[in-house]
Amino acid sequence: MRIGVAGSVGSDHLMTFPGKFTDSLVAGSLEKVSLSFLVDGLDVRRGGCAANIAFGMAVLGLKPVLIAAVGQDWADYESWLTRHGVDTSHVLVSKTLHTALYMVTTDTELNQIASFFPGAMSEARDIELQPIIDKAGKFDILVISPDDPEAMLRHSEIAKEQGIAIAADPSQQMARMDGEEIKKLIDGAAYLFLNEYESALAMQKTGWSDQEILDRVGVRIVTLGSKGAMIEEKGKETIVVGVPQEKAKLDPTGVGDSFRSGFIAGLAAGLGHERCAQLGSMLATYVIETKGTQEYRFTRAEFIDRFELAYGASAAGEIGAALGKFGVSA
Repeated sequence: MRIGVAGSVGSDHLMTFPGKFTDSLVAGSLEKVSLSFLVDGLDVRRGGCAANIAFGMAVLGLKPVLIAAVGQDWADYESWLTRHGVDTSHVLVSKTLHTALYMVTTDTELNQIASFFPGAMSEARDIELQPIIDKAGKFDILVISPDDPEAMLRHSEIAKEQGIAIAADPSQQMARMDGEEIKKLIDGAAYLFLNEYESALAMQKTGWSDQEILDRVGVRIVTLGSKGAMIEEKGKETIVVGVPQEKAKLDPTGVGDSFRSGFIAGLAAGLGHERCAQLGSMLATYVIETKGTQEYRFTRAEFIDRFELAYGASAAGEIGAALGKFGVSA
């Protein structure tokens, strides 16, 4: 399966606050918030939604095509992704701007407060998808993850014209986009990824009901945090998948991206939606156990053993076969 992943590439500045944000919030005064949190640690890591998703797929043995706009500081990051199996040959490098910057503080309850500076990502609207398709070949599926909103809509339009299946992942850009933009992005998508809050926000901004949104997409996947994920498809029974037991909860940044990596890798292997969600959940568990979105490591045997503990021997057998299709043997 030929997979394109469009979206952000960035530098993550990860900070930890040794308390709970809610202890500093005063009821009745939230309209005038002025707070500063003294943090304990700062880690600077590679990140960005598209890069994280593509990296996760590559770790599982695929070779996704990254479609993104980056800055002049791209060389080291490009070497990292290329070495791990991501096709970066179609990335747009800005002549004047630096790669996007994501700053997030996480408290002891894994709540997060974040800011994002787009930098070179603002030039993603200049990326022409058609020439990439001409060179790389027609994609079987195009993941449209958070990016410059204009770029997201243009990619969606071209993909639909080409008959390419879209995995729409508006995620953080849901707050930035208006109702009509969200409608254009998700209407007709083969797969729609949301978390619970984003699902409610999509209904509020579009004016569509929960059922109307489901009717406009092929499959809707709603992540439920520690409760797992829900997969909905019109006319079929809803599937709910739990999450494996984590060894530690170090940092939730990138967990949703890695879930998408595993889910779409499962599609590429011909797995059913339940196994796809389980594969995504297992990969996401590795991410929450590490600091940084691309720092997790495992062997094929380790992955399958943990998968069996979480979902049983039969499911692990299917996953082992799927990883074998990708050539993952280590």
